[in-house]
Amino acid sequence: MPIDLTEYERGDPFDGDYAEALGAMQSRLERLQQMQAAHRKRMIVVIEGWMGSGKRDALKRLVASWDPCQTLVRCGAADPAREERHWLAPYWEALPTPSSTTVYFRSWYRRAIDERIAGTTGEKEWIRALDEINEFESQQRDHGTLIVKLFFHVTAAFQSARLHERQSDPWLRHLLTEADLKAPEQRRSALPLIEEMFAQTDTRWAPWRVMDANNRQSAHLAAMEAVATAMEKALPKEPPVDQANILNFPLQNRG
Repeated sequence: MPIDLTEYERGDPFDGDYAEALGAMQSRLERLQQMQAAHRKRMIVVIEGWMGSGKRDALKRLVASWDPCQTLVRCGAADPAREERHWLAPYWEALPTPSSTTVYFRSWYRRAIDERIAGTTGEKEWIRALDEINEFESQQRDHGTLIVKLFFHVTAAFQSARLHERQSDPWLRHLLTEADLKAPEQRRSALPLIEEMFAQTDTRWAPWRVMDANNRQSAHLAAMEAVATAMEKALPKEPPVDQANILNFPLQNRG
């Protein structure tokens, strides 16, 4: 079924104790990362969405309980200026190693869309970029990497309100760029590109999961639930058997 963003605009508030639910979810993710590390599995989390959709707050809560030595957060899209090397090269450099996770906060998708909107790439390059993304993600999956792709959706009204809120706060204003302030007016041209992005890259090996971010708390928990569920489905339930030699190794008595 094609992804219809209008189905993610209810903004239903979280019905429960948010702090309690958040703590339980972070404990669950902490345990899952331990399982991931024990089995030396790799994971990629892609965080995309509209400007002002609360992606940064969701990112903070997602990684809060993870071991920072096994978690790399790559923030910001690559420089849209053309490079001599392949346009996906900056993302290859941050790929996760065994037992680790890379979170791409703005990813290859953002770069492809931004360049298409800016007119620096044409229709042919755009189609090729989507094909190359599918091949890139398929290669990662073939090497045993779990890929979780999250898209945070808000209505145009919510987006404008949140950007104005950030602009009016002198301690948050530095987060805004000139491009960010143009986001609401570019929304109409971005929407068909996002819809095509979903249609072409919502694959069996790397499906998209859309978050209704019109309520921040619900979006935070939904995003964490999506990551946790994907990890639980992909990770073995039992510890690796090759740990037997460690378990039987005698510890020195320091008493």
